[in-house]
Amino acid sequence: MTRHVLSHGRPTMVPGHGRPTTMLGHGRPTMALGHGRPTTAPSRRSRPAAATAPGRVGRRRGASRRGRGDAGSASIEFLGFLPVLILVALAAVQLGIAAYAAQQAGTAARAAARTASLDEPRTSPQAAGKAAISGWLADGASIGSGGCGGGEAQATATVEIPSVIPGFDFGSAEKSATMPCDDGDGGTGDLASAALGGER
Repeated sequence: MTRHVLSHGRPTMVPGHGRPTTMLGHGRPTMALGHGRPTTAPSRRSRPAAATAPGRVGRRRGASRRGRGDAGSASIEFLGFLPVLILVALAAVQLGIAAYAAQQAGTAARAAARTASLDEPRTSPQAAGKAAISGWLADGASIGSGGCGGGEAQATATVEIPSVIPGFDFGSAEKSATMPCDDGDGGTGDLASAALGGER
């Protein structure tokens, strides 16, 4: 009672169940006569797909959660830093406004002094000073001037500095100017009038 097995191309005698059996190994079809059904031996080349380890899946999920958490933390930090950025921007704008107000105060003082130095001015030094500066600063400006004493006329202009930061008052910018008085021959007056017309 033996069965014949073909292993590696050679017949092999192995004890069986009383019926001959022919088998071809190593991934080739195997005919098992003893059981009446052909079977196919598993090939060495075909391997089952490796299942994903549970630990690796957990690590991936943990990394994804950490990424979302980092993005949320960055957004919160940016929102906390945003008021500081706004304050810095407002401070820069306020500095520019203060410098412009000081420059306009100097312009108003020179215009008022030129008008005060004229023998027969067409307008008052105060009106000439306010006309020489920007309209949005002229409403908060005050100009004072004296007559020609000692051959010179002096004027002082004060311009309020507008504030863009709520709750802060930056005061005012004050400038003074001195101009030689008109000697009555018309030369100085003409020059002062021309300069006043071009000053803004």
